Amino acid sequence: MGTQLTVVAVGLEVYDITRSTFAVALVGAFSLVPMIIAGLYGGMLADAFDRRKVALVAAVFAWLSTAAIALHAWLGIREVALLYVLACVNAVAGTMISTSRAAIVPRLLPPRLLPAAAALGGIGTGLMLTVGPALAGILVAGVGFPLTYSVDVVLFSFAFVGILTLPPIRPEGATSRPGLSSLAEGMRFLRRSPNIRTTFVVDLIAMTFGQPRVLYPVVGTLVIGGGAVTVGALTASFAVGSLLSSVFSGRLGQVRLQGRAVNRSVAVYGAFVAAFGLVLALTPLRPGGGLDDGLAAAQPIALVAAAVALAGAGAADNVSSIFRSTILQAAAPDSMRGRLQGIFIVVVTGGPRLGDLFVGLVAAVGVFWPPLLGGALVVVLVGVVARLTPSFRRYDAEAPTP
Repeated sequence: MGTQLTVVAVGLEVYDITRSTFAVALVGAFSLVPMIIAGLYGGMLADAFDRRKVALVAAVFAWLSTAAIALHAWLGIREVALLYVLACVNAVAGTMISTSRAAIVPRLLPPRLLPAAAALGGIGTGLMLTVGPALAGILVAGVGFPLTYSVDVVLFSFAFVGILTLPPIRPEGATSRPGLSSLAEGMRFLRRSPNIRTTFVVDLIAMTFGQPRVLYPVVGTLVIGGGAVTVGALTASFAVGSLLSSVFSGRLGQVRLQGRAVNRSVAVYGAFVAAFGLVLALTPLRPGGGLDDGLAAAQPIALVAAAVALAGAGAADNVSSIFRSTILQAAAPDSMRGRLQGIFIVVVTGGPRLGDLFVGLVAAVGVFWPPLLGGALVVVLVGVVARLTPSFRRYDAEAPTP
């Protein structure tokens, strides 16, 4: 929660200083390549050293960068370039924490509990994505930037308690020194592992063709109406769907054919995204709208239908994520878990950017075409992948194979 609090607050502060949405976009842009590098290198570190120590060192840097952002606000420096640097350090450290943590979980739990652990992580992510941004807005408006950042500094301090209580967790089997040869070894293993590789492929398909998030502002102004309120409602709907699917995910641990479950949940995700596009196609345009329009300016039936479609997409996406995470953690040998998680970071970091590009290109034809066409493509392409990967369809949770 604290991480999203700081991410949103930094964006708000950059906008407060510059009054430029482009400057706000650069906060994430400057962190993109370093995050990819950190994911890959952090994975190699997790496969070479005590994962508890890797997570602890990364957490120290994350905490220090958060504290520095708070100090920047308390001193009234208001230097955008410094905020970019500190936000980048914070994102890089957070990526390395995520990589090492994903490699730690399967060492602490038996395979049958991995889906439950992934679902619990989904609950945390859902709360982070819903409560974090809302809390950031409330705190910034109520007490200002310095105290908002300070709340995250305090919250982050508790992360050290969890890491410090872990036992030493060194990778099992032979270890390799971090470097290009270690990364190449991980890539060769992935090439020989059709089941793990397929989880990456279907996720990339979903993120490339099924990411309508950049349409939300134009939907809130020119299609459904309601301005920023509609944008917030659509964003929250996806997160709420994800959260609810985790809360009611108890029976997912009983599913044995997890590869088939991944294929089906991603196809359902594509269908819900296409349904969102269909709602937009059937909704008459409202030219002249703006982001400052209130909820009264929205078309209520269209807003509810769009929110339901996105909630369904969020739920299906989270179910897919639970099974994909379980397959990656259960099927990969312990000596490879860090590097494979690092490669996965590249997929989840770069995939949405490809999706934004797809939406930007197709939206020139019509605002409803990216989700309508993209959702259909997700369904079709996942079906093709399922046909080409019979071993993935037969993947058995009780006999995991990479």
